[in-house]
Amino acid sequence: MKTNVSPSNGSRWLKWLIVLILVLIAAGVAWRLLPVGKGPGGDFPPGGGPHGHGGSGGPMARLGAGTTLVHSGTASAADVPVYLNALGTVIPNASVTVTSRVDGQLENVFFTEGQKVEAGQLLAQIDPRTYQATLKQYQGELSENKALLQSAELTLARYRKLYAQDSLARQDLDSQIATVGQYRGAVASDEAQIASAQLNIEYARITAPVSGRVGLRLVDPGNMVQSSSTTGLVIITQMQPAAVTFSVPQSYIPELTKTLHAGQTLPATAFDADNNSVLDEGAVKFISNQIDTSTGTVTLKALFPNQNEALYANQFVNLRLQTRVLKQATVVPSQALQLSSDGTFVWLINKDNTVTRKAVKTGPAWQNNLQVVLTGVAPGDRLVTEGIDRLSTGSKVSVVDESPAKTAAASAK
Repeated sequence: MKTNVSPSNGSRWLKWLIVLILVLIAAGVAWRLLPVGKGPGGDFPPGGGPHGHGGSGGPMARLGAGTTLVHSGTASAADVPVYLNALGTVIPNASVTVTSRVDGQLENVFFTEGQKVEAGQLLAQIDPRTYQATLKQYQGELSENKALLQSAELTLARYRKLYAQDSLARQDLDSQIATVGQYRGAVASDEAQIASAQLNIEYARITAPVSGRVGLRLVDPGNMVQSSSTTGLVIITQMQPAAVTFSVPQSYIPELTKTLHAGQTLPATAFDADNNSVLDEGAVKFISNQIDTSTGTVTLKALFPNQNEALYANQFVNLRLQTRVLKQATVVPSQALQLSSDGTFVWLINKDNTVTRKAVKTGPAWQNNLQVVLTGVAPGDRLVTEGIDRLSTGSKVSVVDESPAKTAAASAK
């Protein structure tokens, strides 16, 4: 069956198609011309939807009657420690090169490289036989001189009796007195030589002068060692406690010396090179007595127990030094702080839910994204933390992290 479409019906359908296209074009243009944050179904946050983010203000939206949706934070009071950060170098609390105090052949070594030793522990033995023979020689001479001294003293006693009886010339008595003195001097000399020989035998036993950890052995058994050598047998480093030296600008000297020269200490924490892991906690006790003129800094030393030996000699560490504590300082969320050409400011939420721009003076940063504010804000003040990009002094806001009842009550006042 054949159906004929009249020319009038075809024209009507073409008109409706053109009208539909024009309506779609007009709708698209109208949507593009809508203000950011507006939509046909209600108010959306900047970004085009109920979960969009607009600029630095975050997921905020413009409400009716000029009200802006914001997040808030409350200023509080806390005791805030003030820290000074510096790059430090770990050094041993003591580093001793163990050398021989006598000449001789090294017989034995009684330590293992890298071993931990205690002060007085035997480290090595030098052949002592030469010194033992010398000791016996001096002991023999001492016995001989003691016998001569005894004989001279007996003769002197007889001479004194004879002289008292006027049977001996004064010259003979004086001569015998001198002879006794001579033998007494010989005995004293022998005793000193014996003490020296005994000391050399003791020095042949090389012991650790300090407690610490030994390094690599520098001389092997069988070699001749000399007391004049500066090479030594081994180096002992004392790393418990360990020391960290660091430098700070000279402007900190008055603050630091006020504590250190009073005999007090400053708490210090050593972090690894990435500043992520705590290596040890200790205290600063010493400050240099002069400024480095080439850098304008002063050097300090901190001591750490280093019980787990996390600090190693010549290691670079990040040091955090607590210089003082701000008592009951005003602390605000860091997100509330804004920076402009005029300085740092915050948006203060008033009781009637309007906002006021307040210039502030900031102090040191604290943990958990908190910042100390020295002036401009008091504990208990409510501050805008998100949604600041559309605010001006006097703007009306609605705080999303408050309950609806509280928000309504605040708006009604």
